[in-house]
Amino acid sequence: MAQRPWRRAGLKPPTPAALGALLALALLALARLPPSPHRSPHLPPASSPPGLRQEAAAPLSGGQAHSERAPAPLTRLQRDQQLGRGRRQRRGAAGEAPPWLSSDDLQKMRLLASGQVVSKTRIPAHGQVLRVGLRAMGDSEGDALPASPEEDCQDGRCGLIKRPGDLYEVLAFHLDRVLGLNRSLPAVARRFTSRLLPYSYTNGSLRPIVWWAPDLQHLEDANNDQNSCALGWLQYQEMLQPHRLTPAAGDSPCSSIPRGEWSRLALFDFLLQVHDRLDRYCCGFQPDPSEPCVEERLHEKCRNLAELVLVHILVRRSSPSRLVFIDNAGRPQHPEEKLNFRLLQGIDSFPAAAVAMLRSGRLQSRLLESLHVDRDFWESQGGAEGLRPLLRTIDRRARILLRYIQERNLTVFEDWPR
Repeated sequence: MAQRPWRRAGLKPPTPAALGALLALALLALARLPPSPHRSPHLPPASSPPGLRQEAAAPLSGGQAHSERAPAPLTRLQRDQQLGRGRRQRRGAAGEAPPWLSSDDLQKMRLLASGQVVSKTRIPAHGQVLRVGLRAMGDSEGDALPASPEEDCQDGRCGLIKRPGDLYEVLAFHLDRVLGLNRSLPAVARRFTSRLLPYSYTNGSLRPIVWWAPDLQHLEDANNDQNSCALGWLQYQEMLQPHRLTPAAGDSPCSSIPRGEWSRLALFDFLLQVHDRLDRYCCGFQPDPSEPCVEERLHEKCRNLAELVLVHILVRRSSPSRLVFIDNAGRPQHPEEKLNFRLLQGIDSFPAAAVAMLRSGRLQSRLLESLHVDRDFWESQGGAEGLRPLLRTIDRRARILLRYIQERNLTVFEDWPR
């Protein structure tokens, strides 16, 4: 019978403890070997999400790479990150963007985020606002300048660069889509480097750029060109009366706008506290002396309702029965004790899908998932943790609105297919 090697050498057989120690050392040595270059954990997967830019997989707020240590208890932020990743994985192989962002939205957002600036035009009476023509990356016409800025804009390849202080236009766009309203224009945050732009636009500051809809309908009156129709406050309240069940034929563009559109607008403006459309005079709250409505002496007109007019009431020629929401930055810091309930005056029903989202308790998580698509905005706000105070404010306003609906026994209506 063959002898074992240690018996031939006159050695005692190794104990089980010694064998265990040798095995542990071997495993430790293997764990410290460098990873294969073809298995780098920092490379993006083959099916990276089709967001505005492709990125390596990393924590949402730019934290450290994963280590091999035993996992620590998950923080609230990490749980939200895993939840968001799980949703994307459940939606399929491509790691798709949230389903409330349409393919048309994403195409326009990519153009706004990375399109080459090929022309610029000043917008009269709008200060630091430029309309720019854009060329998509890889466009075969990318080296050819347009015959005129208007030519590009008619093709839907223009954007409106706004002030850094209007950055919450991006939040407003995502809120609109999460609620299923679909009335605002795509918007992204971007830093510009084009030599065509003035230095104030290329100094590294982040600005919102909003897609320019080529068929917005404007009044010919130069003093009232931010409206598709001239509408006073008293006329508006009359349009909201229940007996007016269907749009009246003829007279003005406003006559084609059904009551449900005003309900969507009121809900949206209340959550963001956008006063400029329905209450530019600040009649619904006591404004501070520094408010434009006070400085421009508009607030004084609240005593005479016949003088009050609505602004930024716009439709598109291709869809004259649907409002288009513009200038949506709103007032995220507006104090809760001064919420403007005048924005809701005359509204007796609200869109069912939007109200269901407000009631679901998922508004904040959906907004986080949606805003993560826009990396520049996301990072400028400090990621999920930086955005939480802002989203909590929106969520509190949503609960106040739900209580308002309940206390007044207001109804909801379904969105019918078009």
